[in-house]
Amino acid sequence: MAGLIVLKPGVDWTATGGLFDWTLEFLISRLSDRQAAARLQEIVDNNLGSLWIDELPGPVQQEIVRHWRSGLVGAGEQQLPETEQKATVVRHLQELVDATYTAEFPGLAEPT
Repeated sequence: MAGLIVLKPGVDWTATGGLFDWTLEFLISRLSDRQAAARLQEIVDNNLGSLWIDELPGPVQQEIVRHWRSGLVGAGEQQLPETEQKATVVRHLQELVDATYTAEFPGLAEPT
């Protein structure tokens, strides 16, 4: 089963179910909004397979994007198992981070 993260209409990211869950689990303990974290946990626990960022409050969207931009790829490099596919998987995580810039989240500075 695949997972889908929609950053905004027309800007999305798909991954295997396992990588999708890992990507949400990366956020769950980091989010300051515990209600949003509980929603992400519900998606993982019930294998719902999709997250629409624009359904979350603006500050939560920004926090998610900040966490992905600042730590997702590094966490993947450190935490994902050492397999022949690891480099490909980490590049796929980078594609999600890159998509956050394409989606142009209001209130977040672009890289200089």
